[in-house]
Amino acid sequence: MKIVIAGGHGKIALRLTRLLAERGDSVVGIVRDPRHVDDIERAGGEAVVLDLEHATVDEVAATLVDADAAVFSAGSGNNATSARRDTMDRAAVVLVMDAAEQAGVRRFLHVSSINVGCADDRDIGDGYAVYLRAKRAAEQHIFARDKLDWTVLRPGVLTDGNGDGTVELTAGNRVGPTRARFDQVTREDVAAVLVALIDRPDTAGRVYVVVGGETPIEKAIDV
Repeated sequence: MKIVIAGGHGKIALRLTRLLAERGDSVVGIVRDPRHVDDIERAGGEAVVLDLEHATVDEVAATLVDADAAVFSAGSGNNATSARRDTMDRAAVVLVMDAAEQAGVRRFLHVSSINVGCADDRDIGDGYAVYLRAKRAAEQHIFARDKLDWTVLRPGVLTDGNGDGTVELTAGNRVGPTRARFDQVTREDVAAVLVALIDRPDTAGRVYVVVGGETPIEKAIDV
């Protein structure tokens, strides 16, 4: 398969690239910074330099030609302004979906956040709330797409520890939990869940929450 990852230099994305490349898939990582090309290639992928905050639909669609799936794993970063939260965490998602539709790529996976349903909670902090509102808006755009076989994955608090191939994966609703959760999950296990979701077209149209747990990933997908 050919998989295109928006935000190819992210910590989840690099792990996903490695896992896919190790099993023989072709992986294209979209990155903004030319200095990140080598990291993509070391992980086994091919890099395309493209700034999703300024790219056109045609430019993104060109990277998606003949792809079997697109994964959106880009992010605005911890210290982003409110404006950049919107351009990266919402508008760029819409851009990649538009490009996928133009290129004829139906499968679309989006890495969101466990707490999207808490964006209006006054206790979570202004910066986090802005991030969650952008993520929530992106999800609303996704849910309205009937030309894409989308799946939304909402990870818990991300850590860099070694994954063990087991998680707690639950089916979520489109609103999301209204009480904030801070359960942890390794980026390695999130990447492995994405691989499993790519392989399971029957997960299209579903929302999943993933945190650390004891169920093997392949079995957890059957929730």
